[in-house]
Amino acid sequence: MTVQHDRIWSSLPIPAFILDPQDRIDEINPAAETFVNASIRALQGVPVWDRLAVDAPLDEAFARVRENHSELFINDVDVSSGQRAPVLCNLQIAPLSDAPDKLLLLVSPREIAGRLGRAHSSKTAAKSAIGMAEMLAHEIKNPLAGITGAAQLLSMNLTPEDQELTDLIVAESRRIVKLLEQVEQFGNLRPPERRPVNIHDLLDRARKSALVGFAAEMQIVEDYDPSLPPTWVDGDQFLQVFLNLLKNAAEAAEKGGGTIRLHTFYDQSLRLRATDGSDRPLPLQVEIIDDGPGLPPEIAGDIFEPFVSGRENGTGLGLALVSKIISDHDAWIAVDSVPGRTVFRISLPVAPKPTEDD
Repeated sequence: MTVQHDRIWSSLPIPAFILDPQDRIDEINPAAETFVNASIRALQGVPVWDRLAVDAPLDEAFARVRENHSELFINDVDVSSGQRAPVLCNLQIAPLSDAPDKLLLLVSPREIAGRLGRAHSSKTAAKSAIGMAEMLAHEIKNPLAGITGAAQLLSMNLTPEDQELTDLIVAESRRIVKLLEQVEQFGNLRPPERRPVNIHDLLDRARKSALVGFAAEMQIVEDYDPSLPPTWVDGDQFLQVFLNLLKNAAEAAEKGGGTIRLHTFYDQSLRLRATDGSDRPLPLQVEIIDDGPGLPPEIAGDIFEPFVSGRENGTGLGLALVSKIISDHDAWIAVDSVPGRTVFRISLPVAPKPTEDD
């Protein structure tokens, strides 16, 4: 490759593979190295199907491209590297102009487009929840306080059997107040105060808090890339994000234990057009992975919407709050879930370099 072609190849935001006439890997770009979690040195000469699993018969497609010397598009197929859950992708296959027996294979994960749409709809839903929170707090909390007080007064002159009923009234009233207080978090959340933050420090604080509380019976494994630079977020708000996601993972686990893995890595394939119109990369990746039963299929597409929950007594507010915080930071969140492996992946920006005036 020339220097210019090499720059273009390295800058491609999607995984790209060049295959020899025997469908062995001849070259891959950095995005493909990240996708299969291996370097070109380890993959050169390896049959591509030893590292990629595609839910489609591609032998005939490859033969047709080589025979007709024309490109071919295959949409909506599951692609896995063997180390990650299958990802819905679009494939583009084309012959190289100077070597027609060699093929260019582009793998375009559909999850990026899905994340853009889900984040927008979740942010809109969260705004609706803010207005609802203000109304609920004003219209319901004060009457509930009166109901609770009246039930407590009645219980003073009742038999033990009747006191069970007033105790139930008090307990249920307090449960509703707690729910309203969770809803109010949407309205009370201040705008983010961004500063350079070591993402591993936040994850460590969240991990320690979880292990002495809701995840006491679980194992939390750290799988960090120590070379990651600081990110640019509100540390307090993202501590809440990680705590909510850890709690969600812990509650999804089978009783008596389970494992949560905290994985961080660098991936330059995602860029975001921010609210100010600028185009910025989100290369810092944080994954919270649990080995629970997975998300119920009927709610998997709406998991970040307020009041959508896979648990019988869940409020459906924890993940909606997570979505709101991440959207306010112009970052992204996605979820991939199959039985035995659910991954929440957050994509974050790198903190800007300090100027001479700082």
